Amino acid sequence: MTLDYDVVIIGGSLAARYAALNARQLRATVALVEPKSGFGLIHHQAMGELAKLAQTLGNAAQFGIHASQDYNPTEKHEVSVAWQEALFYVQGVSSNQLLQHSPAILAAQGIDVIVGSGQFQASPDLGFFVNNRLLRGRTYLLAASVPAIPNIDGLQKTGYFTASNIWQSLTQSAPPKNSVIIGGVPQTIELAQTLARLGCSVTLIVEHPYILPDIDPEIAQLLQAQLEVDGVSIITGTIVTQVRRLDDKKWIQAGDKAIETDEIIVATKQQPNGESLNLAAVGVKWHNFRVLVNEKLQTTNPRIYACGDVIGGYDVPNIANYEAKIALKNALFFPRLKVDYRCVPWAMFTQPTLAQVGLTEVQAKRRYRHNQILVLRQYFKSLTAAQLQDNTTGICKLIVLRNGEILGASILGTEAGELINIIALAISQKIAVKYLADLSPVYPSFSEILQQTAQLWNQDKLNSNFALEEFLDDFFQFRRDWNV
Repeated sequence: MTLDYDVVIIGGSLAARYAALNARQLRATVALVEPKSGFGLIHHQAMGELAKLAQTLGNAAQFGIHASQDYNPTEKHEVSVAWQEALFYVQGVSSNQLLQHSPAILAAQGIDVIVGSGQFQASPDLGFFVNNRLLRGRTYLLAASVPAIPNIDGLQKTGYFTASNIWQSLTQSAPPKNSVIIGGVPQTIELAQTLARLGCSVTLIVEHPYILPDIDPEIAQLLQAQLEVDGVSIITGTIVTQVRRLDDKKWIQAGDKAIETDEIIVATKQQPNGESLNLAAVGVKWHNFRVLVNEKLQTTNPRIYACGDVIGGYDVPNIANYEAKIALKNALFFPRLKVDYRCVPWAMFTQPTLAQVGLTEVQAKRRYRHNQILVLRQYFKSLTAAQLQDNTTGICKLIVLRNGEILGASILGTEAGELINIIALAISQKIAVKYLADLSPVYPSFSEILQQTAQLWNQDKLNSNFALEEFLDDFFQFRRDWNV
């Protein structure tokens, strides 16, 4: 059989385009298949910055959203113009970012970009059929998923948005006055805060006890408190059972609460587009909303690899890109590399930002004995930079062994998305916490939080030395008293 490509990438995500460019850098022949769709992530980041600006101004109505009845017509006209200018900003940022990974740029790099939906074909040989064309590759990479819509009575009939299409809607018109968001994933948390800061009434419904099940519970509570301060009504530990439309209004039954809303946004999980891609016919198994892969990111068909949220986890671009690099090297060369997430950070761009790397406190205490673990905490209110910017909400937690090895970190605060990269580097290079304590960061800066937190390890070590000295003093005094 004559192969057309070294790798065929089935995408529709930024990670897929990143993988295609990465494969070309490895001198592979590449086909990228993606549907006709934009990338909500870019709109999402731009809208988040817009919401931060609205919060800074202290009045979301300045952006033309739901102006109060007290505004005169001239003021309403001015805020409407301001909102249109804000939308122009969002669309400009999105266009500039998409241009960097546009089909034209990809094609100029030698990537065969095919726009359309297709499916795998098992016989006579493995291939991917799209636009009446059979693409035959030595290997294949799945790099996109679709929203998993929960089976809620009346949801399909009533109508809803998803996290992948709500951002385009927001750039075309003002947000709905009232919204209910179903789902506890980073995108829903960011979306809820963005809408609230733009002057909308938002209810977030999460089935877990905390807003996110995979983050440090202490930090989850702090973030939840911040969301509530911003005006987000949060209902945790609750499942939506039915949805109805009554008198041009949508109603949601969540536990024992009936909630009226203008729009419903669903973002619970992502899942592989298994039936549409015909995965079963080529021996690719999936279970519980994720394609099954081994540590080398091979699916149950060894010629097909997968990366990103299609294999589970949150939709985090840098993690998907990391997985894409591992999968491609294994697919194109000898499959020997394994994924190791211990030093891969991730962040959720709320205000303040939440970022994590490595183990959380709960995870570390499950893996090690409690007396082996030290949890070092420092709060942002101790920072001069935080005081100057009036951004004192935040905490830095370092999880370390008593010998100084850093196991993980959780940071909630301004610049957390940048600070976590330093901890990720320390973990990957096995840099002990004492070296962080010896840093001399620029003053004033948010980097000081890392030094201040790390210095607590020295304090604990000093306290341990004092305890040893006290024990030795008591021991030798005992010997002297009894002439031993």
